[in-house]
Amino acid sequence: MNIPRRSPLARSIHIAFLAAAAAAGAAHAQTSVSMWVHAGPGPERDAYVASVKAFNDAQKDIKVDLVALPEGSYSDQVNAAALAKKLPCVLDFDGPNVYNYAWTKKIVPLDNFPGVKDLKAQMLPTLVRQGTYNGKLYSVGQFDSGLAIWANKKTLTAAGIRIPKGVDDAWTLAEFEDALKKLKAAGVPFPLDMKFNYGIGEWVSYGFSPILQSFGGDLIDRKTYKTAKGVLNGPASVKAMQTVQGWIKAGYVNPAAKNDGDFAAGKSALSWVGHWVYADYKKALGDDLILLPMPKLGAKAATGAGSWNFGISADCKAPDAAAKVLAHLMSKNEILRVTDGNGAVPGTTEAQAASKNYAAGGALRLYVDQLNKGVAIVRPETPAYPAISSAFAEAMNNIFGGADVQKELDKAARKIDQTIEDNKGYSNR
Repeated sequence: MNIPRRSPLARSIHIAFLAAAAAAGAAHAQTSVSMWVHAGPGPERDAYVASVKAFNDAQKDIKVDLVALPEGSYSDQVNAAALAKKLPCVLDFDGPNVYNYAWTKKIVPLDNFPGVKDLKAQMLPTLVRQGTYNGKLYSVGQFDSGLAIWANKKTLTAAGIRIPKGVDDAWTLAEFEDALKKLKAAGVPFPLDMKFNYGIGEWVSYGFSPILQSFGGDLIDRKTYKTAKGVLNGPASVKAMQTVQGWIKAGYVNPAAKNDGDFAAGKSALSWVGHWVYADYKKALGDDLILLPMPKLGAKAATGAGSWNFGISADCKAPDAAAKVLAHLMSKNEILRVTDGNGAVPGTTEAQAASKNYAAGGALRLYVDQLNKGVAIVRPETPAYPAISSAFAEAMNNIFGGADVQKELDKAARKIDQTIEDNKGYSNR
């Protein structure tokens, strides 16, 4: 059989056609993965832009499309997108929202994606706990958080106050209040900065529920997650909040603080806050800045835990590709990229070991010690958490203003229980 020979021009056209078809096929095969983060202009947003660029440059099969949204309206935009079934594939959300998002099926379990088992072994136990609902892992966190007491060493030493050496050496309630009394007598205007300037929102639940827990109370009954009655408004919680109210009345705390500068300016000698203030405080105090463990106000010390984390939305059409993006975000280099920017606790042991501030002997290692030694308590693992946080914040705002503690906590417990009842106990859907 004679096969007609193609002219050189025809062969060239044919080769060009095949090349163009291959290129078109490759472009068509590329999977697009949308990703939302809560980040305004600043180091954290810069880190995510760089992280996404690194992922996109490293391979051509998946393209991540990053959208950075301001935190103030972020949750509203997530809820609107969920109603329209237009959530992005990779979703960034605050840790305690994971339970409500899982219950309402906004996000999917991650356990069956490759590498998740190994990742769980690397993550801080508090992050695993935060991301788990009904026995399934729904989120992974690049970083964790915690509270501790920043202190002015020079001022404490001059007042004759003992300086704890670590988690096992924390102040008792009597020592803590004695320190406040001595500092006030030494002329410190408001010995304890409690960041009332942060406003009445999630900071109240994150920052002050550890006081309840240290005294033996809590925001809800964690055995059943069906009621707050007798726990949030029980004797231990009432005593805890009466104690805080007493600090305010004694002039140890400034409830009308307008900015973040009281501690740095010397108006306070102790600051009840997290890791995120380190750079500013170090710049202001230099070698006089020290970090102290959370006090044992009752039988045990307690600190907050958890932070923003990532999950895969139920609207995602390419969950396997999204899982590869999560694996990239949870790699050591990408965790360090973001925590170097925001100062948070690296979320895996590998990243911690490579972190200047959080490795053994680092300036912020105490936060890791508290997370690993059982001091840290994640916020209640229930879909009712948004209602719990709102009710507690409202009660605390009134208590800070001098309202009756028992009555305010009673009212908050009723609101929480009503929400649980309205949602039929948040039984599994």
